[in-house]
Amino acid sequence: MDFSLLTEALASKSYQNIADICDNLLLQAAAEGVAYEDDWPYSIHLLAHIYVDDINSARFLWKSIPSAIKESQPEVVAVWKIGQKLWVRDYGGVHEAFRGFDWSQEVQCLVAAFSELYTKRMFHLLLSAYSTISIQDTALFLGMSEDDAANYVLQQGWVVDPASRMLTVKKQTIVTEQKLDATKLQRLTEYVFHLEH
Repeated sequence: MDFSLLTEALASKSYQNIADICDNLLLQAAAEGVAYEDDWPYSIHLLAHIYVDDINSARFLWKSIPSAIKESQPEVVAVWKIGQKLWVRDYGGVHEAFRGFDWSQEVQCLVAAFSELYTKRMFHLLLSAYSTISIQDTALFLGMSEDDAANYVLQQGWVVDPASRMLTVKKQTIVTEQKLDATKLQRLTEYVFHLEH
């Protein structure tokens, strides 16, 4: 099998494209009748679906992986553990799953990138869901120590109350630009003129 597209995507850190590349290569191998099971990069394929937040596809891929592969490749099982934690929304468990395995070189970069992306997703979740939250809960969601989590959110403008160990969330202001062109202004003028006369 020719994994050059996959290798290029990994080298260029185009992680958002890897799931589609793997899916297409898998379909191509199946159409050509090529035996691919032993050489297939299941860890990367599973993690790529998880990276693009496609847990359902990751689940179906997991179910299609032969039992012999699951037993002989512990890294595939470790990647699926991340998927399981995401499926049950065990936010702290996802970070534990990242740190709970000694990843191979080719998977390590993808795991690190997803870990960073996941931390950002969790931060935005906290940002939209809470007005105040404890430092302990923030650390759990972000997968950091309490000190690191407090420093991380303080850099984002949140406020800490040292007595209660609570954080006050600073909502990000959303700036929307209204594009006002001459035709819109002309229509508004005509409408107001019509109402007045």
